[in-house]
Amino acid sequence: MDTRIRRDGSCPLPDGLGQAIRGTAEEIATLVRSASDTALAVPGSAWTVGEAAAHLALANELMADLAAGRERPYGDGTPQSLARANAESLAVFGERRAEPLATMITEQAEAFLDALAHPVAGGSAPLTPLGLMDRSVLASYLLTHMLGHGYDLARALKRPHMVDRARVDLCMPFMFSVMPRVTDPVATAGLTARYRIRLRGGEAFGVSLADGAVQVTPGAAVQRADCTILLDPVAFLLIALGRLNPWRAIAQGRVLAWGSRPWLASRFPTLFTAP
Repeated sequence: MDTRIRRDGSCPLPDGLGQAIRGTAEEIATLVRSASDTALAVPGSAWTVGEAAAHLALANELMADLAAGRERPYGDGTPQSLARANAESLAVFGERRAEPLATMITEQAEAFLDALAHPVAGGSAPLTPLGLMDRSVLASYLLTHMLGHGYDLARALKRPHMVDRARVDLCMPFMFSVMPRVTDPVATAGLTARYRIRLRGGEAFGVSLADGAVQVTPGAAVQRADCTILLDPVAFLLIALGRLNPWRAIAQGRVLAWGSRPWLASRFPTLFTAP
């Protein structure tokens, strides 16, 4: 994976990430166009299909602007502030028709990729709703965000979702970047633990907690891990995004745990708050 910054300021994407962004946007657009009624409720959400699609269209536009070097304040990274920003943006953007929203979702994904291909000279790392990120991590963020809401739309419309192992792998740079930022200080208070997280057929990484601080170590073996958790990659992402109940995943055999303190596995999902 080439993550070096080129002389023109661009940062090449991991193999397949650009294609995954384009393909996911197109699959979501197809889902939206298939909706006979965009007022249909999204399961587990206060939004309708039209509102979820509008949010995706606006979020893709936001990400494209950030990639192009334009400043776009949007909350302070906390779930509460992001929820307020989402509500405010939807209140002033009234489009809920399927075709215009589907077109905007794909067009803004293309605008994002075009911005990465033609960077602003001397541009600094974008300030995103979840902190500073280089543009490669921002691309992983965009894919993760689309997959979460694409999953919601697929459930609402009773169609297959597009979350798969290959796309989860491409989401991991964003997950590594954001996990320390979305730690729940109440849940981690007083906890000292070393986790080894393994995704079947994919990434392995460590998460260490001490004195309320969280350190994520991508790809490195954790020495003397207290708890090793083996997860199906799709289950990992859906749990992380608040779309799958961890206990349901355990009952389905998609999560296994062992180690000197295996009971820590049940605490792991509670240590983070999905933004």
